[in-house]
Amino acid sequence: MSDLPAEFLSSTLSRVKPSPTIAVTNKARELKAAGRDVIGLGAGEPDFDTPQNIKDAAVRAIAEGKTKYTAVDGIPELKEAICAKFKRDNGLDYTPAQVTVNSGGKHTLYNALVATLNAGDEVVIPAPYWVSYPDMVLLAGGTPVAVEATLENNFKLTPDQLEAAITPKTKWFIFNSPSNPTGAGYTADELKGLTDVLMRHPHVWVMSDDMYEHLAYDDFKFATPAEIEPALYARTLTCNGVSKAYAMTGWRIGYAAGPENLIAAMRKVQSQSTSNPCSVSQYAAVEAINGTQDYLAPNNEKFVRRRNLVVDMLSAIEGITCPKPEGAFYVYPSIAGLIGKTTPKGVMIENDEVFATELLEDTGVAVVFGAAFGLSPNFRVSYATTDEALTEACTRIQTFCAALT
Repeated sequence: MSDLPAEFLSSTLSRVKPSPTIAVTNKARELKAAGRDVIGLGAGEPDFDTPQNIKDAAVRAIAEGKTKYTAVDGIPELKEAICAKFKRDNGLDYTPAQVTVNSGGKHTLYNALVATLNAGDEVVIPAPYWVSYPDMVLLAGGTPVAVEATLENNFKLTPDQLEAAITPKTKWFIFNSPSNPTGAGYTADELKGLTDVLMRHPHVWVMSDDMYEHLAYDDFKFATPAEIEPALYARTLTCNGVSKAYAMTGWRIGYAAGPENLIAAMRKVQSQSTSNPCSVSQYAAVEAINGTQDYLAPNNEKFVRRRNLVVDMLSAIEGITCPKPEGAFYVYPSIAGLIGKTTPKGVMIENDEVFATELLEDTGVAVVFGAAFGLSPNFRVSYATTDEALTEACTRIQTFCAALT
């Protein structure tokens, strides 16, 4: 059977790369299947089971025959629940006509970018960023503009940096707090500094990815741009979903609220691509949003304990700097002090990709290298796994680093 001719594929595909986080997770699975003792710290999903009340709602939906096509971008019950959630948690008023429901948070963002970007349009993205942001912009025909938020600024973009990145071609600013991959969360005052800049540039719209809203720790208080600056409401798409807080990654429900004409454009894209999200998952999401939230605080207590464990163990390694994040379930340590060192096998740690590759080969610990997120030399650890696994993984990382010369 002959190979597919290269010219048969869309030239758009040459602009993008596969998701590195998915690649790391798949590599860890392959090694496990081959008998290796692997600890995967690459996947961005809680290890908790979906709460029972949500699973029960899905079973009821199946029993009641709610398994047919639904409205393209969400059942009325779910849109009403989302409106109530935005009012309750964020003080934002939306009508169901301003809400879209999609097959996961990634789908929400992709629909918005496809519906709005033209060739030459720029999208400002703070780096380190979730790996999919720039590639989705490229797939949609736009130009990602990455702006480095460094360790010295706790991985947070400053107002001056945002101001300098905006040009007449800028269409969107993608904002994510708490952040994947760093867990950094912007305080209300820090966010106000950014929204003040955006108020001076009325042609720039805001795409706020709030997926980790409920995973906020210690004294950190979550805030979203349209809440901090109501004057931005008319050009903000506030995005969220049930994946992280409710341990529903596989159910694939994301959602957003924004101006009706933008939501209508996103609906048009969805009507000709996926059509409606899974009907059963939508009814489960209604229960997630409307039902008890009592498990969120205990789950967060576990995440705080895990975060502290990982930060303490990684910070004890000479050559690694590991700041303590405000939310999500990631840490993003710097390995600047390890660059140029050599493994016992004679491999030089030239960059964070080499570090992650050698770490996996030598110790069976799978992490994601920082270049995938647009800021090096770092690596991302997801601490959404057991204390025992994290302790063992960090011990292996300590041993690996101690052997470098």
